[in-house]
Amino acid sequence: MFDGHSDIVSCVKFSSYHRYYRNNDVQRLSVCSSSYDKTIRFWDFTTGKAFIVLSGHTDYVHGIEFSPFNNGRYVCSASSDKTIRLWDVETSKSLHVFNGHKSGVLCVDISQLQSSNRKHNNNNNNNNNNKMNNIGVIGGNGYTICSGSFDKTIRLWDLESAKQCSIFKGHEDAVYCAIFMRTDAGGTMLCSGSSDKTIRVWDIRSKKYIRVFRGHTNYVTCVACPSSQSGDMSVICSSSDDNTIRFWDIRANKELHAFKGSDHQADGIKCIQFLPSEDRLNHTTKSKLSHSDYHDYSLFYGSNKGPIYMWG
Repeated sequence: MFDGHSDIVSCVKFSSYHRYYRNNDVQRLSVCSSSYDKTIRFWDFTTGKAFIVLSGHTDYVHGIEFSPFNNGRYVCSASSDKTIRLWDVETSKSLHVFNGHKSGVLCVDISQLQSSNRKHNNNNNNNNNNKMNNIGVIGGNGYTICSGSFDKTIRLWDLESAKQCSIFKGHEDAVYCAIFMRTDAGGTMLCSGSSDKTIRVWDIRSKKYIRVFRGHTNYVTCVACPSSQSGDMSVICSSSDDNTIRFWDIRANKELHAFKGSDHQADGIKCIQFLPSEDRLNHTTKSKLSHSDYHDYSLFYGSNKGPIYMWG
C-alpha cells in the first residue's frame, strides 16, 4: 500500500521514466499518482515510500500522462486550477504552465503529430531527439498535448512553441477523457468522452467531429482503443457511470457490443485499460485485428466502489 496523499487519488500510472533511469546502477520500479491534495507523487514499488513530490497546482490534480519520448522523462498533469503543467521527472521541476481553459482541466494525452515533417526537415533524426526546446524539454519537438475540460472544449498545445494551437468545440458538457488515435493511414485523430453522454471522434485538421456515438445513459468516463498496438484503429471502447462498457465501430458508425457490470460489483465504471495476451505479444507477424481477435486482449476496469475487475 502507498500511503501519503491527504485526499482522493484521481489517477495512477507506472512511471515509465524510472523503468529506464538507473540510480547507482539499480533500476527503480515506481508508481506515479495524482491527487485532490494538489500533488503528484512518485512511489518506490519496493519500499512503498514516496521519493518525489511535485507541488505547484493550486487545485485538484486529475489526469497525468508520461511523455512517449525520452523514456518518459516528462509528465503532464491536468488540474481544476484550469492549467496543464509539464514536469521534468529527473529534476522534479515544473517546466511550463499551459493556460487557456476557462474551467478545470480533467484529462491530458501526448502524441507526435508532426513526425513525418520533422524527419524530412532533419538530416539526422537523432539531432532532434537530443535538442532542447525553449521550455527545457529534450526530444519533444513535433509532439502535441491534448486536454479536455469542464469548459466543454478539447485543446491542443504544441510542445515546441509552448502555445495553444487548436480548440475543438462540439461537446455539450464537460470533457472527461480525450486521447490521440492513430489511423490506418498513419495519421492521427482525437477521441473524446463527455458528461453529455457521447463519444466523439475528431478530425484534427478541420477541428470538427466526424463521428458521434450515442448509447450511454450517463457520463462517459474513459475511452480506449483495444487495437492500438496493431495499427487497426477502427474500434474504440468506452466506459460510463451508467455501469456499462461499449464497443464502437468507427468505419460502420455503430455500436458493436455492450456489457454491463454487475449491480453488486460496480456503481459506475471509471476507467478501462487493455493489455494484450501473451499470445498477442508473441504474434508479431499479424498487422491487423478483426473483431473476432479481441479475445487476444484482457480488459481491466475500475468501478466507483473501488475494486478492479478483469474481463476476457
